[in-house]
Amino acid sequence: MDEKIQETLQNLTKNNMGGYFVQNQTMLLDLLTKLIPKGSTIGCGDSITLEETGVFDFLRQGSYNFLDKHAPNLTREEKRSIYLNNFTADTFITGTNAVTLDGKLFNIDGNGSRVAPMLYGPNQVIVVVGINKLTTDVDAALKRTRQIAAPLDAKRLGKATPCTALNRCIDCRHQQRICNDFVLINGQFIKNRIKVIIVNETLGY
Repeated sequence: MDEKIQETLQNLTKNNMGGYFVQNQTMLLDLLTKLIPKGSTIGCGDSITLEETGVFDFLRQGSYNFLDKHAPNLTREEKRSIYLNNFTADTFITGTNAVTLDGKLFNIDGNGSRVAPMLYGPNQVIVVVGINKLTTDVDAALKRTRQIAAPLDAKRLGKATPCTALNRCIDCRHQQRICNDFVLINGQFIKNRIKVIIVNETLGY
């Protein structure tokens, strides 16, 4: 295991968060089988990482009550209902924009539906992250999120913000801006409520 990864895992533990390391998708899904009891209600956040690793399909095909925000033909009201039900889910699973070497999680969100259940509600939060999301500190986390992740996510969502054309953030005030909620998780009261799984692959953006 790389020293950088090892240090990150140790610091996540110091911050009362669980830290795990797996080599690939197969090991990730095996670990999720152990961490998530059958019959559980599972909520999720938007995540290219979870798509790429097959986690969404794993949850759809498993013995879980999956609150699938990506189900086809959901109305705005139905999606909002899912967002609210995420707070009472047994497990909320998501990606993250960055994990710092000192064991902190940094995210930027558009409407808060992803970061809010990370902060409060579900008994367990599982964060899946590729090694490309590891950063030296919070400043580096902010920079990578604003200059790399946010423009790519805005493009994915079909936004007309300046970053989609410039491929970089200019801290715009566009009405379709997705950089609204800046959230840094330094630690947890409840030990291991948040579990961070680092996958030894480049995932998401």
